[in-house]
Amino acid sequence: MIAIPALAYWLFGLNEIFAYWFAYIVTRPLGASFADWMGVSHNRGGLGLGTGLVSLGLTVIIIGLVGYMAVTRKDVKEGEHAASQSQ
Repeated sequence: MIAIPALAYWLFGLNEIFAYWFAYIVTRPLGASFADWMGVSHNRGGLGLGTGLVSLGLTVIIIGLVGYMAVTRKDVKEGEHAASQSQ
């Protein structure tokens, strides 16, 4: 399910905005379940890392990915990059 919006965008030209929101809606419950599994105690079936540590770890990962995208500008299309430079 997670790969469907990416594949539809790359292979079939799915609208970018629709692809984003589709991916967001599909991955949100999965991400929340994964974070819950990592944070809850062993007797509840989790890893027992605690919500603070899980939140900190995921925050570091998000900041790293956003920083990477800001530096490499891999998310900017060629025409958009040139247009933003000329303004």
